[in-house]
Amino acid sequence: MQIGKILGVFRGRQASCTDIARFKRAGHVFPFNQRSGFPDARSLRSYGRNHRLFGTIGSVRRFYQKVKFIVRACGTVALAAGLNLPSGENVFKVGSGRRGQARQNGVRQMAISKARIVVLPALVAGVAAFYCSSLPAAAEAQEPRSIRINQLGYLSDGPKRATLVHEENKPVAWRLVDGAGVEIASGTTLPMGLDRASGLKVHWIDFSKNAATGEGYRLDVEGEESFPFAISEHLYGGLRTDAMSYFYPFRSGLEIEGAIAGEGYGRPAGHAGVAPNKGDADVPCLDGETARKIFGTTRTCDYRLDVLGGWYDAGDFGKYVVNGGIAVAQLMGAYERSLHSGGKESGNVADSLLRIPEAGNGVPDILDEAKWELDFLVSMIVPDGEPLAGMVHHKVHGERWLPGPMRPSEDPEQRVLYPPSTAATLNVSAAAAQGARLFKPYDDAYAEKLLDIARRTYAAAEAHPDMIAPASDGQNGGGDYHDPEVSDEFYWAAAELYLTTGEAEWHDRLKASPHWNGRVFSSDGIDWRETAGWARLQLASVPSKLAKTELDMIRASVRAAAETYLAVQKGEGFALMYKPRQGYGWGSNHSVLENMIVAAIAYDISGKSYYLEGVRESMDYLLGRNAMGLSYVTGYGTDYAHNQFSLMFGHSIEPSLPPIPTGALSGGPNEQPADPVAEEKLKGCAPQACFIDDYWSYSTNEVAINWNAALSWVAAFLADTEISETAN
Repeated sequence: MQIGKILGVFRGRQASCTDIARFKRAGHVFPFNQRSGFPDARSLRSYGRNHRLFGTIGSVRRFYQKVKFIVRACGTVALAAGLNLPSGENVFKVGSGRRGQARQNGVRQMAISKARIVVLPALVAGVAAFYCSSLPAAAEAQEPRSIRINQLGYLSDGPKRATLVHEENKPVAWRLVDGAGVEIASGTTLPMGLDRASGLKVHWIDFSKNAATGEGYRLDVEGEESFPFAISEHLYGGLRTDAMSYFYPFRSGLEIEGAIAGEGYGRPAGHAGVAPNKGDADVPCLDGETARKIFGTTRTCDYRLDVLGGWYDAGDFGKYVVNGGIAVAQLMGAYERSLHSGGKESGNVADSLLRIPEAGNGVPDILDEAKWELDFLVSMIVPDGEPLAGMVHHKVHGERWLPGPMRPSEDPEQRVLYPPSTAATLNVSAAAAQGARLFKPYDDAYAEKLLDIARRTYAAAEAHPDMIAPASDGQNGGGDYHDPEVSDEFYWAAAELYLTTGEAEWHDRLKASPHWNGRVFSSDGIDWRETAGWARLQLASVPSKLAKTELDMIRASVRAAAETYLAVQKGEGFALMYKPRQGYGWGSNHSVLENMIVAAIAYDISGKSYYLEGVRESMDYLLGRNAMGLSYVTGYGTDYAHNQFSLMFGHSIEPSLPPIPTGALSGGPNEQPADPVAEEKLKGCAPQACFIDDYWSYSTNEVAINWNAALSWVAAFLADTEISETAN
């Protein structure tokens, strides 16, 4: 054990100079964990009781609940490794190094509500605290381990590679050891040189020939080891379930049951009209004056809608049709892909797969979850008899941004409907058409209703093709989701209607679209703003009446795009299918996944195993083989992102709230940071290092339903191919 003295006080009470001086004189010391360099939580409990610290500094329990301490200057207060903190509200500057961590003293900074908060790197139990000058050097910020791996593990029949960060230009010796430290394999690295995306000199370690299954494997280079990992025939079934179960806790208008979602995740229904909520059951349109400021003309209405239900979109409590549309489409797409390619043995088509209240009702769980969002999308349609009947309101959210973490049931803001948009209307048409064919075996009446809605909304969009939600409407209360180009949504909706009905009119519309034989796949991947690629994948993989020549053309374009992504992967130091022309953007991890989906469909339609291998290896990036040495999926790996921005999962800021659920994907590196924390802490970062696992860094570390839908699709594909490959 090592020794350190505490100089902070606990949340809810600011430190004063007197507090610090008294506490320092008292000579209180805490036992430190030798390995982590941080206080041992169990020892803190007993220490607090024995020394009666609860009355002095508040509940010691809060010490190991990720509490952040407010720094108050007391002349020169020694902090961390002994540097002086000048008078005034000052914090140590953060360097631009990997993981956005401070280069000195292990101190990281963040700003919350005008107060400066300084935290040390996370304790194993999630601790954050301040220490005096006697803090051991072991508590300083640690760079990621030099050997970057898929921290979940590797499939026994798949590629097994890691990336080594090393300055040497020549091959370096490596060893693979098992849980007992016995050498299993050895070799030398393949130097890759400078990886421009990460700013690091890297080597590849290829241990693919080792197929022996087991736990606790580690790679060793020059005495430094990787995190432990598994080699297994089955890895991704759990991730599939967790990624898909993510949506239930994000349901709006429904009480979330802790017995289903998990201990601590139960909560009252959000926006159900119970004070202080204004509720989503009787929502008015945006008032005329506000509409005039945003749109330049009055776009309002005199009706109110019941839009209860659906999923909260991301970190906020808004519900956005254009993001909900592509999210539910890809979630249903994971199910549909398994129907046609995964076989009856696929768990993706099962009932009781997910942690949802509908489990066991005889309907596949993915469809049960999708219905929750589909019903919300339908509720956003302008009623019959109104001038814009059949069009769909763009979004619903509060009139003002909320100040910080809270449960959705605690939101006091008035909810408003924003004017209809062509993009939103076509999203509903496409998603409803897809849902119609998938629900038909289980609820024929509901399927017919969805198909009728798909037709009506498409007709409304054709009648109003230029109703664009302006970028300026995101100034208050919610994001704008501005999409000025809707030809891709017309193509997508027509594709889904054709796949469902086989009718000639939809085939004609498809062929008339500029996207019929145009370029629809980009380096940035499919997104809510760019949906033509998803439509192309659906046409390539869902059985239809397309002529063979047409299907061959479509499938050739999918394979060509996949070949491009594979070529990119071979040149990237961390072997991901992503090299954006305009830099890593908001939600870059989502872009990686979307490109993986293209390669996965290429595998399905061709049977070529190298596409499958590419998808498997690109997944390594998201699970730890990256510039940060961090798994971007909560709960997966040894070191994973867990402070994602979400108002209702703000545990790191408000301990009474739960943490982000297991299986949540973080947005990932963003070269154009758009939040105060990232703007201050990530200056000069290499593209792949423009990330920080900080709650308030929403431009790098938020969550979103469309991102987790893509993760769900890929995890389902990987779980399916484990089954089929093992069976073969």
